[in-house]
Amino acid sequence: MSQNQSSAGRSRAKSASRAKGSRSSYNSSASGKGRSSGHNTGHNNGNHKKKDDGFVRIAAGGVILIVAVALIAGIVKNMGQTSESKTEAEETSVETTIETTAIQTTVEVEGVDITGMSRSEAEEALADRFPWSMTVVYEDDTYEVSNLISGRIDSLLDEIYSTIPDESYELDLTGMESAAAEEAASAASKWNKSAKNGSISSYDADSDKFLFTGAQSGISIDQEKLAEDILSAVSAKDFDAQITASADTVEPEISEASAREKYKTVSSVTTNTTANSKRNTNVRLAAKAVNGTIVQPGETFSFNGTVGQRTEEKGYQEAGAYSNGEVVQEIGGGVCQVSSTLYNAVVKAGLKTVSRQSHTFEPSYVTPGTDATVSWGGPDYKFINNSSTAIGIRASYSNQTCTVSIYAIPILGDGVTQSLSSEKIKDYTTGTEAERASGLQSKWEVRLVVKKDGEVTSRDVLYTTTYKSHTTENDAAAAASTEASTEAESTIEEIEGSESSEESQDSSEETEAETLQESTSAVISGPPSAVGGGTTEVQQGPGASTTTAPTETTAAETTASSQNAPTAAAETTAAETTSSVPTVETIAPMPGG
Repeated sequence: MSQNQSSAGRSRAKSASRAKGSRSSYNSSASGKGRSSGHNTGHNNGNHKKKDDGFVRIAAGGVILIVAVALIAGIVKNMGQTSESKTEAEETSVETTIETTAIQTTVEVEGVDITGMSRSEAEEALADRFPWSMTVVYEDDTYEVSNLISGRIDSLLDEIYSTIPDESYELDLTGMESAAAEEAASAASKWNKSAKNGSISSYDADSDKFLFTGAQSGISIDQEKLAEDILSAVSAKDFDAQITASADTVEPEISEASAREKYKTVSSVTTNTTANSKRNTNVRLAAKAVNGTIVQPGETFSFNGTVGQRTEEKGYQEAGAYSNGEVVQEIGGGVCQVSSTLYNAVVKAGLKTVSRQSHTFEPSYVTPGTDATVSWGGPDYKFINNSSTAIGIRASYSNQTCTVSIYAIPILGDGVTQSLSSEKIKDYTTGTEAERASGLQSKWEVRLVVKKDGEVTSRDVLYTTTYKSHTTENDAAAAASTEASTEAESTIEEIEGSESSEESQDSSEETEAETLQESTSAVISGPPSAVGGGTTEVQQGPGASTTTAPTETTAAETTASSQNAPTAAAETTAAETTSSVPTVETIAPMPGG
């Protein structure tokens, strides 16, 4: 009975549930109809709401993304800083540990007990036990040797305080040969003194003689023995040793008596000037400034540095020169004749030229290609004394000639001579139409001719030089001047000794006097022939006289000619008869040689 009742109860519950479900479905349907009926009136508002919601969601997502990126970057940066801080902290910790940690076990270094000491305390204890005060003494002077063991002590303490130490340690004092040699060399440089050969030391203008000084012995510290003594003291732990340096006497190679016998005039060159008194005054003053100059071994001679600025206060006068193809007047015109004459004398002596530049136009007092232009603030002529003894320079002007000689112990070997040889290899004035219109006049090849006992042993090319032609206005006058001086074309007179030099000057004066009357009328009719130098192409030469400065010099750029120029037509008078070898040198706005 109870089972039947239970079944009936379940049946009634199911029926009631179905009835309720039917009502729920109905109500949902009715509600749906209600919404459907209002669908058209709410459609637009619904769409706008959805669009606004989408935009908000996108903006919010972007903000979240930016924040996330920033957070990630911050985390990475903090991680890096944390890592660096941790590394630095660890290093500091290690250093602090090494510095402050006291040795707990018994440890001795060279008999010094450092048990219970920090590293700094141990270092101080060892410094007190082994103080460094080693010195080297020579005569009354003292050299303090650098502490050679401090680095070894530091390395040993680093080892002790960074590991579990042993009970006993000794300093490693081996392998110090290089350090000891450096100390010996440093001490030797304090006292070494080179021997001085007997040599010229000054010049007496009144007697026109170079004066000699006696030879002086030198001193050379025995560095090998000194290094051995330093090592021995270190090995013996004699760190406060006082070591006496030993020295050897270095005798000079040339005594004063020998120098007097060996010195002679090793080269002499003479060039002809003009009859222009103003230009000759400039040549004389420049030669006087150079005369008596002594150049020590390894020293470089500078023409501008020796002669100085050419000014009216010094007596220099205006003389004719070419500037941009025109004849102008410049203070000091003509001094390039002195530098060019010197250049040739230097080559003959075997000395080494280090700076030399050609003129813009062909010179007439030396063979084109063998000139050396100078100008204050511009081109300079320089050579170096590549010999082992001092050399002296004699320079003078006399009777329309300029002579420069080198006084020295012979630099070249016995029977060896050398000189410049210049040959014209191109004449642009007779070339093609394009060459004639190029503004160039000629190209010269310069060789160093070396002879042994009169026989040519080499003729190496030193350089080539290209000269420019004159302006049209000056061509006719220059041609007339050149034609007048053909027979008396300027040459370099080479004299081997002082006596032959004087004879040559006398002979030159006589020859020049004979040709003056023949050339006077032609030269006065126009400006003199131009002086040269445009492009200098330097080639590898064999010896000490290799010429440098391979730059091209234009008329506007040439700073040398203002003091090199010889007679200009504007300043030539009937009273000042022009030489048969007129000389003109180029100039730039700056006065120079």
